[in-house]
Amino acid sequence: MVLAISKPINRPIFPFTAIVGQEEMKLALILNVIDPKIGGVMIMGDRGTGKSTTIRAIADLLPEIESVENDLFNSHPYNPDLMSDYVKETLENGQNLSVTKIKVPMIDLPLGATEDRVCGTIDIEKALTEGIKSFEPGLLAKANRGILYVDEVNLLDDHLVDILLDSAASGWNTVEREGISIRHPANFVLVGSGNPEEGELRPQLLDRFGMHAEIRTVKDPELRVKIVDERSQFDQNPENYLDQYSIDQLNLKNQIKNAQQNLKDIVLPYDLRIKISKVCSELDVDGLRGDIVTNRAAKAFAAYRNSSEVT
Repeated sequence: MVLAISKPINRPIFPFTAIVGQEEMKLALILNVIDPKIGGVMIMGDRGTGKSTTIRAIADLLPEIESVENDLFNSHPYNPDLMSDYVKETLENGQNLSVTKIKVPMIDLPLGATEDRVCGTIDIEKALTEGIKSFEPGLLAKANRGILYVDEVNLLDDHLVDILLDSAASGWNTVEREGISIRHPANFVLVGSGNPEEGELRPQLLDRFGMHAEIRTVKDPELRVKIVDERSQFDQNPENYLDQYSIDQLNLKNQIKNAQQNLKDIVLPYDLRIKISKVCSELDVDGLRGDIVTNRAAKAFAAYRNSSEVT
């Protein structure tokens, strides 16, 4: 017997619009995909509260993005800040590149990942014998223009934390081995989750996330029953369940897409900018990162609500 598969088989993802409660976490994720420069989300909460499910659901919901075909770094075909050096050189030489649409990458960073797995590796032997820079991309390369998810981020090794923070801040990853250097874009939304009972979060890590959402186990019995029922329906018949939420999913996808397009035109009045900075000053927030993140989040929220001005 021959099994013929006419189209790729994708594992069904629980729909974002079907997730009950946890509004703070959902809004923080939506605002970050509208404006990735907000700086990511740190989600802390109890086990079994839907952290991983929600993060995977938002990635599955996002509109497809344009990318250079067969590019290892998901290079943007028009934005130089989001394309690899090879793609940039190819365009500068007047050559044409094929463009395709891909799903927004959603990359999991496991706790036991090595530095080479995260950053990528250079084939030193090929470089020395053939003079060719051969690079095996890591997770940071695959996460470019997507979401990098770190579960149990409070248990991650210190040196990997430093690598993540450097790449998230600069938007680039540099790999150096034996005097050979390769860099590539690593512009991603950094999403971390963890359980406070399993370890404290390092202050320098918490400071680098633009938003922080704290979630707790639902106590209302009726709401708990509704959550269990929804999950049971999905597990029993994923296709039928996804069909039920297809219109809601499409509406939210279009809302996010429109917000991304309109973000640059959103007006944040001067008096509100003063109010934001005043609050940050009164709270003794170190530096100006708080001011910048709040300004960006306010604009993203206005775009999400289809408003032209922050109110």
